[in-house]
Amino acid sequence: MCIALLLVCGGLHAGAQSPTRIRAVLDTDANNELDDQHAIAYLLFNDDAFDAEGITVNATRNGGDVDEQAAEADRVVRLSGAESRVPVVKGAQGSFDAIAPHASEPRFDGSPAVEFIIRRARQPDARRLVLIAIGKLTNVALALKRDPSIAPRLRVVWLGSNYPEPGEYNQDNDPAAVNYLLDASVDFEIVLVRYGKPSGTDAVRVTLEEIRQHMKGAGPRTAAPVTGRNGGQFTTFGDYSVNLFEHSHMYGTPPSRALFDLAAVAIVKQPRWASRRFVPAPRLEGEAWVERPGNPRRIALWENFDRAHIIEDLFESTARPALVR
Repeated sequence: MCIALLLVCGGLHAGAQSPTRIRAVLDTDANNELDDQHAIAYLLFNDDAFDAEGITVNATRNGGDVDEQAAEADRVVRLSGAESRVPVVKGAQGSFDAIAPHASEPRFDGSPAVEFIIRRARQPDARRLVLIAIGKLTNVALALKRDPSIAPRLRVVWLGSNYPEPGEYNQDNDPAAVNYLLDASVDFEIVLVRYGKPSGTDAVRVTLEEIRQHMKGAGPRTAAPVTGRNGGQFTTFGDYSVNLFEHSHMYGTPPSRALFDLAAVAIVKQPRWASRRFVPAPRLEGEAWVERPGNPRRIALWENFDRAHIIEDLFESTARPALVR
């Protein structure tokens, strides 16, 4: 397979060494549930596919303020053995509408993460930066507002939305930021959630029993224990994964949790694990989607996720030793 094709596909099979890894920054509300943690660890354990340049953090309604969100991201980065190479940078506490009027000022709510994204996008590199957003879109929208010139250097992949139906947690936390991205001159892709539907990332579910079987003790071992958000001391991400599941409510039959955010990272690595289609960019009006069929701007929608391969790759990626760079 030629290098050009690898760049177009954006990913490789687990364990294959890519001659051109995918540059990535992950933007997350890390302490919200338990899927962000698995997405962060999966990104970092796939060092053969991803060149992870940083983790930027925002705050949504759950999981505390931005300091608590950053603390959880830092725990996972340390448990993944990446603290020396992957920084965690604090971003926006508030919403795009409230912060955007101040985006030209030297300092504003979220400016450390916004400036980090801009600096990484400006790096001289033949590869575009893939910004994988798995929370609200505030940091991403502010970076493009502050410096629109970075748009050609970015590919934004956002986990959010029940499109074409209304609602969804990440979307509802900052709909103005969603609308800004829908009209911005940047490649924008939505990894659909679709609660309760087999076509969304809600179908990428895993049971506590599966987590106990495959994650217990998995991952690199830290030199010093890391205190988890529920207490306890951990030296592997696998054991922390078990703890997160044991402290979370399970849903459905069989009882399980969806790893929404993991799916967004997985389809960047391997696009075959979902289907993609392009539509004229719609717009949010209140909670409703309004179609704009004549809109020349097109966005990508990801749906129909290969749950089996995504979850299998999580387990395999956590189990194998991380590459040393």
